[in-house]
Amino acid sequence: MDKTNEVEIVKTFFHKYYQERILYELNSKKKRLKALDRLCHNFEEVLNCNYMKKVECTDHEDVLKKMKCHGALETCYVISYNKLVDGKYMKLDEALKNVVGYGMASLVVCIPNKLAYFEAEQINGAPPRYILEKQ
Repeated sequence: MDKTNEVEIVKTFFHKYYQERILYELNSKKKRLKALDRLCHNFEEVLNCNYMKKVECTDHEDVLKKMKCHGALETCYVISYNKLVDGKYMKLDEALKNVVGYGMASLVVCIPNKLAYFEAEQINGAPPRYILEKQ
């Protein structure tokens, strides 16, 4: 896990009220899942809604196309319930294959401090999916 990068991610995409708590939880092995739980249950409060734009996508290839249209880089950083990808830098295509449709919260940062993809917990039907873009 890249703590420095996670600080920048939280300061960019999370609501100011939650930033300190989220950073504390992300940096604790025991509490990291608590931060991810917040993204499952309260994401509309925890994330900065000024940057959120809902997207309708059917699979990881659709998401990849949309992210590339927004200028996404080839590599990304992932914060996710999926332990295979959480806290890792990886190819965007590979990251999206692992998080789109996973059913639990994931944040894929495609351009530091500017562009990310967020998928919330799946409850009924397709999970809520968003592009987070800071202009």
